[in-house]
Amino acid sequence: MDRSGFVKLALVAIGLVVASFFVRGFSQLLFGRGVADLLQAPLAVVGFALLVYLFVRATLDAVGLWRIEDAES
Repeated sequence: MDRSGFVKLALVAIGLVVASFFVRGFSQLLFGRGVADLLQAPLAVVGFALLVYLFVRATLDAVGLWRIEDAES
């Protein structure tokens, strides 16, 4: 994975977490709290898991164990 791929994956992860809040809000208006929780949960879990993975990957890059390559120009 290069740095541009890392940034794109981070944007996708943040987008999933933000989308989960919108899904919960709109579905709570339409269907109720229980259904809203069921619809929102997969987006939030996947987005959070991606963010945790990216944090671990960035930490390992900072330590020097698992490098994130620079994009070739």
